[in-house]
Amino acid sequence: MDKDRVKGKLDDAAGRVKRQVGEWTGDTEKQAEGTAQQIKGKAENAWGKMKDAARDAGKEANKEPIRRRGDDEEVERERQKDRDVA
Repeated sequence: MDKDRVKGKLDDAAGRVKRQVGEWTGDTEKQAEGTAQQIKGKAENAWGKMKDAARDAGKEANKEPIRRRGDDEEVERERQKDRDVA
């Protein structure tokens, strides 16, 4: 898990608490700050998810393909056909 996702979750939760306290006390400035912090947290979380997905896709692309029994013979037959044509 990317550190941006963790930081995003923490910012989202802290912003939610701050917004709720602002609602209870009638402090509109605190509500706005909490909402802004929530939005920031959600954006950080989304960025972290994208980074995780890119990292996972890179790992998947670098994996060696699974070879089945008989693949080597099939490849060799194709090469022999190419040599016969040339």
